[in-house]
Amino acid sequence: MKSFFRLILLALGLLVVALVSALTAMRLAIHGHEVAVPDFVGKIPAAARMIAEQSGLEITVERQYYSLTVPEGQILSQLPPAGSQVRRGWQVRVAESLGPQRVEIPNVMGQTERVANINIRRRGLDVGGIAQMRLPDVPEGQILSQAPPPNASGVSAPKISLLVAEPPLPQALVMPTFIGQPLGSVTQTLQDAGLRVGTVTPAATDDSSTTASPAGLIVSQNPAAGEKVTVGAAVSFTVR
Repeated sequence: MKSFFRLILLALGLLVVALVSALTAMRLAIHGHEVAVPDFVGKIPAAARMIAEQSGLEITVERQYYSLTVPEGQILSQLPPAGSQVRRGWQVRVAESLGPQRVEIPNVMGQTERVANINIRRRGLDVGGIAQMRLPDVPEGQILSQAPPPNASGVSAPKISLLVAEPPLPQALVMPTFIGQPLGSVTQTLQDAGLRVGTVTPAATDDSSTTASPAGLIVSQNPAAGEKVTVGAAVSFTVR
């Protein structure tokens, strides 16, 4: 019996040793594939890529910014920062310096979005974010605001964000009742109000006629009286 328990204890000991060895091997394998991120700041992208390849990493130039301190064409910042431990094959994102700001920020206020886009790109700049706002009596697509403002200095990124006027909301009308009125006169009334006639259906009668006469009287309408409609909406009728 004692021999049996000794065998059990020995087997358990061997199992623990095997598990510890496996965990240690896994940890060494994982950390064996990790590398320290080099310092790419101040280097040109081509040189940074060569250094990155030697470490098994990749470089991606994601942004460009103006800088008074870092010369044009050199890397301005990086992520992850230098010294970070990452896996081989990791992608390091960097920003490239454009040097000091030399481009004048144009004034595109009041221009259409299309014209503003052309004027911005003509100066070697890019259009950044575009937001929209609805203002009364302002034409659709007109530039309401820009950032940075015209002739701004100390700009960080070569992009101009725009605030553009949205199209006005369609005018809302309250549908009147046309019950009992002739179809012909109602058609003209709808046109004057910016609405249009939709489907016209003859009411069911003993008459074999299936067409609706302009002189026919309206017995029902859709939308119903009191409902809100927008300019351009269609109104359907049943006439007899």
